[in-house]
Amino acid sequence: MKHSVQFDAELIQRYDTAGPRYTSYPTAVEFHEGFSEQDYKTQIALSNQRGGPLSLYFHLPFCDTVCFYCACNKIITKNRRHAQPYLDNLHQEIAMQAALFDSDRVVEQLHWGGGTPTFISHQQMRDLMLVTRDHFKLADDEQGEFSIEVDPREADAETIALLREIGFNRLSLGLQDFNPAVQKAVNRIQSEKETFAVLDAARANGFRSISLDLIYGLPHQTVDSFSETLDKVIAVSPDRLSVFNYAHLPGLFKTQRQIDDDTLPSPQVKLDILQRSIEKLTQAGYVYIGMDHFAKPDDELALAQQQHKLYRNFQGYSTHAECDLIGLGITSIGSVGDSYAQNVKTLGEYDQHIKQGQLPGYRGIELNEDDKIRRSVINRLICDFALDIAAVEKQHNIDFADYFHDVFAQLEQFAHDGLLQYNGEHIEVLPAGRLLIRNICMAFDRYSQQKKRERFSKVI
Repeated sequence: MKHSVQFDAELIQRYDTAGPRYTSYPTAVEFHEGFSEQDYKTQIALSNQRGGPLSLYFHLPFCDTVCFYCACNKIITKNRRHAQPYLDNLHQEIAMQAALFDSDRVVEQLHWGGGTPTFISHQQMRDLMLVTRDHFKLADDEQGEFSIEVDPREADAETIALLREIGFNRLSLGLQDFNPAVQKAVNRIQSEKETFAVLDAARANGFRSISLDLIYGLPHQTVDSFSETLDKVIAVSPDRLSVFNYAHLPGLFKTQRQIDDDTLPSPQVKLDILQRSIEKLTQAGYVYIGMDHFAKPDDELALAQQQHKLYRNFQGYSTHAECDLIGLGITSIGSVGDSYAQNVKTLGEYDQHIKQGQLPGYRGIELNEDDKIRRSVINRLICDFALDIAAVEKQHNIDFADYFHDVFAQLEQFAHDGLLQYNGEHIEVLPAGRLLIRNICMAFDRYSQQKKRERFSKVI
């Protein structure tokens, strides 16, 4: 299979450094507060001139309990009433943002992330989707890709039926690991029964794609224990799987300080878990999409990759590269025109902006021509494991060899190590290099990541 992956422990150990996940280029560490509300509106005007469909991301930050591994922007509370003031402000932001975009532009993608989106009540879910439909033109169920992150501990068959009724047709289930010792150590107790009951309900209600999220590198994990979880997951045959590498960065994320470092698997055990995971999933018929993602051969991600239509955004791999992405809610990031823009991070700041009738953005970046060229190269490499050099030259009116003259020494090293093949017309990432695609992309990243490596997770 074209996008098979080859595990080479020696290469991985040699290249296993920290680096960006390239959900954007430039990455979020390059965003700055000099990017103003007027700059954002200028980019919206540019976006409207180009036209095309839209994508919406909603950040719902509330969680009932904290998972110690989590690095997301979240608010831990058992008081469900805290959600309503935030939702009232979110409704206002929806109206403010929608007023700036041409009303005939169709929303082809929509995603609720968190936090725990299913923290809010059923009526609040209905209201949020109703307000969204009042202000944006959503695609029909056949064309639209409307997804939500679901914590099985916060959902049941009634919740899943409601989500389908209000328009969702894809969902992602958080799982991480079924092992009791691991669950206790990360403060996420979640049974197989409740997890698979939600999956069964999603299938019964006609969800078109179901994804399960796992994490390797958590406390007390072993190759055999994680294999048991994988076997249970493979048996229920989800459409997609994400197998994330746990990045232990307690200096950046306070909740991770609750994890005992001595209980974490060694780097070698982590590699062994990854190798076993790849073997099991590929033997079960899943295609390695890239980074941490696997999908069935007939899944939309796999088909988009075959057709060279896959791309990455802040939710990971996606299938609608032509969509401008509008971020809604605290800490959300959008990609509009030739820019990225991020909202404020706290409830207080968000409330203040909305009450004053201001968009709640606080930082971003406008891409220059060099950024756009490098973004194009990185995106194609990380999505296709290949690069058509002639297409890049034609699209951006450059001589590739001249423009990237300083990259070729690294490409030569990658080729020597068996990570890729290249000539004047094409770069092809080999199976041994696909797990190390972030390293290859870093060669084309002009920003000084060396000074900011502590902000990024390890590649593997």
